[in-house]
Formats: sequence, C-alpha cells, structure tokens
Amino acid sequence: MGRIVHFEIHVNDMELAKTFYGDVFSWKFENYSEYAGLPYFGAVTGDDSELGINGALMQRQGPLPETNQSLNGYVCTMQVADYDETETKILKNGGTVALPKYALPGMAWQGYYLDPEGNIFGIHQTDKGAK
Repeated sequence: MGRIVHFEIHVNDMELAKTFYGDVFSWKFENYSEYAGLPYFGAVTGDDSELGINGALMQRQGPLPETNQSLNGYVCTMQVADYDETETKILKNGGTVALPKYALPGMAWQGYYLDPEGNIFGIHQTDKGAK
C-alpha cells in the first residue's frame, strides 16, 4: 500500500519559511541539504507518539505558483517497497516522470511524477545502499 509518508513545501526564502513554520506550528528543522544536494530542511511536525507525518522545506526549483490559480499545494511522497516496480505502474497507468529517480546517498531512492491530471507526487524507497 502506498501510504503518504512525507510532504514538501517549496520555498524561495528558507530562513523566512523556517521562522514562519517554527513560530506558527512549533516545527523543528533538521538540515538534510547534504543528502538532497540543495537547501533542504526536514520538518519535525510533532512527537513520534502522535499521529501524523513529518515533511520538509525544499528550495523552490521553478517559478512561484500564479495568483488565482485553482490549486496550490504541497508535494506528498509515498513510501514504496520497490521503486522500479512502482514507477512501471505509474507509467503504465498514464503518469509521467517529473524528476527522475535519484539517490539520497545512504538513505533512499526518490523521484517525482505527474498523475494523468498533472498533479505532482513523490515516491520513496528506503535503501541505505543508495548512491
């Protein structure tokens, strides 16, 4: 089953975003920029004993969403057991690659896709041998 395990909020000003989410929601941040290859801060959104998921602030890689567009949201990432098998299913069912599979060294395989409606999502396979 592909349960949502992670979200990302894309931002231009990392320090402003960390201050905002930290002050408003009391989120804590861990620097994962070394793994991601760009400014990337894991967001700890609550205690592990509470129901919920953690996420991240990620340096924005494209233009800001346009004003008054119908939807502006976060990217959700699903944990999968087999990255390549899941990618095959995505493509077979009308999805397309948004950002190809890449290694988070020593942690996991990650990639991003568009569903047939143009919504972006991520898949993540934990693998300490990823490089």
